[in-house]
Amino acid sequence: MDALKAKRVRLNRRKRGIRKRIFGTAAKPRLSVTRSLRNINAQIIDDDKGITLCSAGSQEKSLATSAGGNKSGATEVGKLLADRAKEKGITAVAFDRNGRRFHGRIKALAEAAREGGLKF
Repeated sequence: MDALKAKRVRLNRRKRGIRKRIFGTAAKPRLSVTRSLRNINAQIIDDDKGITLCSAGSQEKSLATSAGGNKSGATEVGKLLADRAKEKGITAVAFDRNGRRFHGRIKALAEAAREGGLKF
């Protein structure tokens, strides 16, 4: 098994372990963060119904002027997601980091969402 495949296997194992414990309900939906090399996206999901309540990503036209996948871009995505969640009446969420470490861009998005009014 080459190194890249082994890394992907470890990530998927961490992801499954986290998803066993974290489940979004109508009262406390799940905030899922997806990170790639160039972009960062976040969704607030109600797992009971299987629907996305709101989402934000660095590829949106309103965020096109800010940087895409770096910390400042993640901060903008977190602020935008918190504003959209407020409009829908969502105040508390369960944070799902998707197997990634809680630092860097993931942490910047989470802190911006907390500053925007989300509790987790």
